[in-house]
Amino acid sequence: MIVVEDLHKHFGGFHAVDGASLSFAEGAITGLIGPNGAGKTTLFNVIAGVHKPTSGRVTMAGEDITGLPPHDLFHKGVLRTFQVAHEFHSMSCRENLMMVPGGQSGERLWNTWFGRKRIAEEERALRAKADEVLDFLTIGHLADQKAGQISGGQKKLLELGRTMMVDARIVFLDEVGAGVNRTLLNVIGDAIIRLNKERGYTFVVIEHDMDFIARLCDPVICMAEGRVLAAGTLDQIKANEQVIEAYLGTGLKNREKVGA
Repeated sequence: MIVVEDLHKHFGGFHAVDGASLSFAEGAITGLIGPNGAGKTTLFNVIAGVHKPTSGRVTMAGEDITGLPPHDLFHKGVLRTFQVAHEFHSMSCRENLMMVPGGQSGERLWNTWFGRKRIAEEERALRAKADEVLDFLTIGHLADQKAGQISGGQKKLLELGRTMMVDARIVFLDEVGAGVNRTLLNVIGDAIIRLNKERGYTFVVIEHDMDFIARLCDPVICMAEGRVLAAGTLDQIKANEQVIEAYLGTGLKNREKVGA
């Protein structure tokens, strides 16, 4: 679905992404791993239009989407979540979801005067969809709770719920497990698997929790210093000499000395 070709993103003299080439297959849950500073989040930001690349190309189903802004990519079904959840803390969980779809009639001043019936119908439909999404994510009991008052793991579920309010084609999840307890992380994992199997979502997941990656992801891609080191199954990645050196600073023969 997504093909990245010789992508570079420089911040002054720092090469955050340095000639990365990789692809994300439609219908897969791809894991993206690597040590801190590997360029994983910057890669996400370039693909999702947050940053323009210094050079290189990104295509989606053959269409060149390089440098398109996030709102254009949103309408093409490219969505992402963040390491730190971006909820509207003073709004309820239901309201956070209801505001996601664009082009709502209530956004136009004219309709607030002459299209009130249409607005009311849309809001009923959005409310029903939001409640369905919250139930799917097992947080229906939080529908009326202010989003700023729920736990970090629940906020990650709410962010995932936002992607369900529109026709997402590919979702980039940036450290969805960061700061989340194991019970909620299992709930998040269950939701991702169901969305993939039942609704055909394609996911790319940045995560440091290897148990989580092992449960969800195939294939797995490893980055370091802005470049792709290896791609394959998790077992293949874990046995790769370059990957071991990137994580441990030592070679395969010396793994036992560092407790690998």
